[in-house]
Amino acid sequence: MHTANDEAVKVLNSLIETTLDSANGYKDAAEHVDDPQYKTLFAERSSKRLELVRRLQDEVRSFGGEPRDHQSMIGKLHNKFVGLKDATMGGHNDTAVIDEVERGEDVIKKKYELATEEAALPTEAKAVISEAYRSVKADHDEISRLKHSLH
Repeated sequence: MHTANDEAVKVLNSLIETTLDSANGYKDAAEHVDDPQYKTLFAERSSKRLELVRRLQDEVRSFGGEPRDHQSMIGKLHNKFVGLKDATMGGHNDTAVIDEVERGEDVIKKKYELATEEAALPTEAKAVISEAYRSVKADHDEISRLKHSLH
């Protein structure tokens, strides 16, 4: 029998994978930009996303589930593709990295947005997801402003 707790674990684990993708994307971005200000911003954002992962993992445990602790397959493939593209196209510049970060922010924002609309989730899960969504949206909006200031 499928319960609301099972659905909560499924949704939360999916968000964990996406958030790990984001944390790793920010870590990679910090390693590929030249501007120290961007390096710091991206490194801090990676840490912030890892903290969000820990909160989501705690929530999964509270529903009796086993939390994920790895990136999604799509995230891993994307990281490899970006690495391959770098090797064949001569690397990064800060604007290109920020463009890619913003694309990733669009993905994670949409995923959290959809999760907030899940009707079958228990109230506790909805509250954690809504709080996380506000944080993700604020981060998205900041990166979007940064990208548009460079173009």
